[in-house]
Amino acid sequence: MANITIYHNPKCGTSRNTLALIRDAGHEPQVIEYLKNPPDRATLQRMIADAGLTVREALREKGTPWQELGLDRPDVTDDELLDAMVDHPILINRPFVVTSQGARLCRPAEKVHEILPAA
Repeated sequence: MANITIYHNPKCGTSRNTLALIRDAGHEPQVIEYLKNPPDRATLQRMIADAGLTVREALREKGTPWQELGLDRPDVTDDELLDAMVDHPILINRPFVVTSQGARLCRPAEKVHEILPAA
């Protein structure tokens, strides 16, 4: 069985669709509800880097306190953004999927196909 982890929010349609695509491909992933069990800073930083994103690209704005926290300022550093994401996991965009073939922020959900191992 392939080792697949999805950082999931069951209230998010894209996250639910991504989970369904993984299962439809014949895999049963480890599902981490990241709002209840957020990744630590090192894990978050590694996922973002492995997905080929900047920290700012992994930051969720819609429905979050990003503006109230001042994270919309261009002078906010990656370290400050990461700290805020760890302190407020709602700021982590979703869903992140990690497999032996890499990591992706699966927006749209079909991006998960880029890293799914053969079933």
